[in-house]
Amino acid sequence: MHKLALTLAAFGLATAAAIAQTPTTFADVDTDASGELSFAELQVVWPDLSQAEFDAADADGSGGLSVEELNSVQPPAAAAPAAPAAPLDPAAVPAPQ
Repeated sequence: MHKLALTLAAFGLATAAAIAQTPTTFADVDTDASGELSFAELQVVWPDLSQAEFDAADADGSGGLSVEELNSVQPPAAAAPAAPAAPLDPAAVPAPQ
């Protein structure tokens, strides 16, 4: 049991180190500093991206995605809150206890 706990702890530390090294900015992913992200550079951080999706986003056909082109294929960071279906009726809201 003690060996299992040590193994799991070591694995957790190794995983945390790997996560800490994951590129997080456009400049981090743009390893050749070209100002655009190649398909290979993007696959490092976005392994599910298909070549067809990449090609569709490459609006200028340069073979790389600019910040603007990348933003066109990424979902917004935070979804907009949904508007309530109808105005809230203050009488329907329970009083705080």
